Amino acid sequence: MELIKASKFSLFFIEENQKVTLSDIGSIDLIKQYAKEFQAEVISGQLTSQFRCDGSDAYIAWLDDVLGIRETANTHDYGLAYDVRVFDDPNEMLHEIEQLNSRNNKSRIMAGYCWEWPKAGRTDTNHHDIIIPEHNFGISWNIHNTWAIENNSVREAGCIHTAQGLEFDYVGVIIGDDLRYENGQVITDHTKRAKTDQSLKGIKKMMKEDPEAAKRLADPIIRNTYRTLMTRGQKGCFIFCTDPELQAYFNMRLQKAQKYGEVQPWLTQVAEEREGY
Repeated sequence: MELIKASKFSLFFIEENQKVTLSDIGSIDLIKQYAKEFQAEVISGQLTSQFRCDGSDAYIAWLDDVLGIRETANTHDYGLAYDVRVFDDPNEMLHEIEQLNSRNNKSRIMAGYCWEWPKAGRTDTNHHDIIIPEHNFGISWNIHNTWAIENNSVREAGCIHTAQGLEFDYVGVIIGDDLRYENGQVITDHTKRAKTDQSLKGIKKMMKEDPEAAKRLADPIIRNTYRTLMTRGQKGCFIFCTDPELQAYFNMRLQKAQKYGEVQPWLTQVAEEREGY
């Protein structure tokens, strides 16, 4: 409101699928509302290309479809030039990230905010906040503000609040129990978020007043959180899910995309030959 009120011309770049907290503002509808109030003309356009994820629009569209954010034409196509892998063991994923990070210090682990972030022990990387006992896996949340550039920080996990806005070559994303696969659908569960997370502050009160409305508000926040984390890598994204069903779902979608990628050049050639004929 203040920007529109104070300026003759305002230019807004909006990606609404990066809204990751209940307190985030700046939607298209809100901009139009205040523009109308101050009698400002609204000219809308669409950014038709981007450089995120190595410029792979296919991967971002595929990810939106996989996460249930929106249906896209990229059901089975994420652009095979982008490196997507699903790991059955988070230790193996961390090892791969460490190997890639040794090249240029541009690979990191990230996680959904499903584990508490205690203040005690925050100077010790060996203090494991994120623990996955069935895999004998543990890792600390990031300790310093310089997590993105400190070489030793590869053994620390960033969350949405420390990773949003940053980019690396490769990212390994740990998906917690707030995102699961049940009855053929990807579902969200805000009750699995850590108490120290402020993204959904006020949701408990909303649940008491209007549970369905609260769930509708929380659902896109959780999906957008993982979408944002999973688009921090320029060259690739690795995935591990604490929910076995979601892990199987990601594996299935990835395998279908890879098979499609193998067949697609042949289909294109056949189409071209028919066109020529």
